Amino acid sequence: MVAATAQPVTSFDLEDPTDEARLSDPKLALEPLRGLVVIDEVQRQPGLFELLRVLVDRPGNAARFLVLGSAGPDLLRQSSETLAGRIAYHELPPFRINETGTDSIDRLWVRGGFPRSFLAPGEAASVRWRREFIRTFLERGLPQLGVSVAATTMRRFWTMVAHYHGNRWNNSEIGRALGLSGPTINTYLDHLVDALVVRRIPPWYENLKKRQVKAPKVYVADSGLLHTLLALDAEPALLGNPKAGASWEGFAMQEIVRILGVAWDECHYWATQQGAELDLLAFREGRRIGFEFKRTSAPRLTRSMRSALDDLRLDRLYVVFPGGSRFALEKRVEAVGLTAACAGGL
Repeated sequence: MVAATAQPVTSFDLEDPTDEARLSDPKLALEPLRGLVVIDEVQRQPGLFELLRVLVDRPGNAARFLVLGSAGPDLLRQSSETLAGRIAYHELPPFRINETGTDSIDRLWVRGGFPRSFLAPGEAASVRWRREFIRTFLERGLPQLGVSVAATTMRRFWTMVAHYHGNRWNNSEIGRALGLSGPTINTYLDHLVDALVVRRIPPWYENLKKRQVKAPKVYVADSGLLHTLLALDAEPALLGNPKAGASWEGFAMQEIVRILGVAWDECHYWATQQGAELDLLAFREGRRIGFEFKRTSAPRLTRSMRSALDDLRLDRLYVVFPGGSRFALEKRVEAVGLTAACAGGL
């Protein structure tokens, strides 16, 4: 019996001057390689995609390429056009509860899921890393993705987005506050959504005899970055702030979407002008599943939830709250602790 031979792995980091020099003639460097070839920070050299198409299409090609980096719209468009039928995309999110353990839920919520923030030896180190990340992202990350907005302007805008976290987006109000036009505000928001640091949840429409809300909701994708943007780095300051509920809602929503295994573009929220609202509407295997997120120890069924249950013809409604228990509130309605959902599913 012959043991399988491990495939060789070759790595390039385009932020490393040595590796950048190795790829100054990319065909010469990449053509003879076999096994797994990892190219990190590929957004620094987007012209590589044309060569990768040639290398992937070689008869008997013995190399596989793993390209890593920040996914800006221009980069995604170029890679999809050049490598159509040859490439698959995977969004690598920060840590989630299934990776850190249910004992660390509060720490994950407060610090966020970026490894160096979550694993920092103390709160001060975690805060320092997040502040530096935000500064570097605005000064270097966004420009590498083709965004030409001044870092100070984008910092003000991102902070404003943080204040709207969990709420309906209002272009006009934001524009007046920042002295910018509606189209410019939309463009700035698109930049942050495309960079995966902000989630934009679209509204869901039904053919109902009710006026329904049309504006999307926005969420800062990582709770730790949200807290730093809001200057709520310390846990006592967060817990005593009115934004704690909205912060926890966004954090729990990320986990629920992961548990469901649905794509973000399949997720919606629903609201009417009369005040009925549902935080999250998802579709799985032909079933309509609704979610309300409540940072409370005593979840209950409200009039707004009843309206969503009936008007949207939900197959199931979950009220997600902090904790490890789960119990029925009514037929088709269950209160489920976030810890219980992560441990036992939905």
